Amino acid sequence: MNVEIYTLDYCPFCKRALAFLNDHNVEFTQYKIDGNDAEMRKKLGEMYNIKEEVTVPQIIIDGKRIGGYTDLIAAYENGEIKF
Repeated sequence: MNVEIYTLDYCPFCKRALAFLNDHNVEFTQYKIDGNDAEMRKKLGEMYNIKEEVTVPQIIIDGKRIGGYTDLIAAYENGEIKF
């Protein structure tokens, strides 16, 4: 399983998502977008065809955009993703 997460240091939902992944012993690649977040949000929007505002964290699993922290928890709880 290939897990990527795009984060900002000051983002509380990013911290929650990172803690969740760590608590479940999930290996992931973290991309901190501090310093150029406007450009990275635009790129993420284009890469994953996000029509609404691009928020952080953005979690990608095996090339599929899961979304943010609440999307991650929902996908885990309903069995869409398993760790």
